[in-house]
Amino acid sequence: MAGVDEVGRGALFGPVVAAAVILPDTALAELAAAGVTDSKQLSALRREHLAVYIQAIATDYRVGMATVQEIDRLNILQASLLAMRRAIAQLHPQPDLCLIDGNQRIPQLLLPQQTLVKGDQTSLAIAAASIIAKVWRDRLIVRLSQRYPGYDLATNKGYGTAKHRLGLQQLGTTRQHRCSFAPCRLEQ
Repeated sequence: MAGVDEVGRGALFGPVVAAAVILPDTALAELAAAGVTDSKQLSALRREHLAVYIQAIATDYRVGMATVQEIDRLNILQASLLAMRRAIAQLHPQPDLCLIDGNQRIPQLLLPQQTLVKGDQTSLAIAAASIIAKVWRDRLIVRLSQRYPGYDLATNKGYGTAKHRLGLQQLGTTRQHRCSFAPCRLEQ
């Protein structure tokens, strides 16, 4: 069984990223005791530590993403589902069941799937995927912040904070901004 979650849907900058994680049954109690839960409920430092732990203990984990161009072309929901499908496709072995965070099934996924609303709070596999996806995306945005200064990306991770919006007003958009999102559309 694989847990699948995405991160970055509400950001104005950068790709949407998904992770798929297969955990051995023998590790579930250990991961629960270590504090694996929804990535949004953890500090950045705690997520970093747990990501390393999850990666070491997982049967397999993979990351998939959808680019800014795909987000603008497809819409954020379809791009998120595409990122999830890409993460799942890389898993080895392929899971017998995919637990998907949220209420949207992944189109064209040729594996059994079950959606779980607030799954990152009720399934350890989905929570582990949320942590892997968040840490991976945050690291990417910090690297991109060096290429695109002036938007406070290392701090806001691409979300629409006051400093990010000020950067948009002063500098306009970059090729990594989601121009289909209203705040970016206004600053082109």
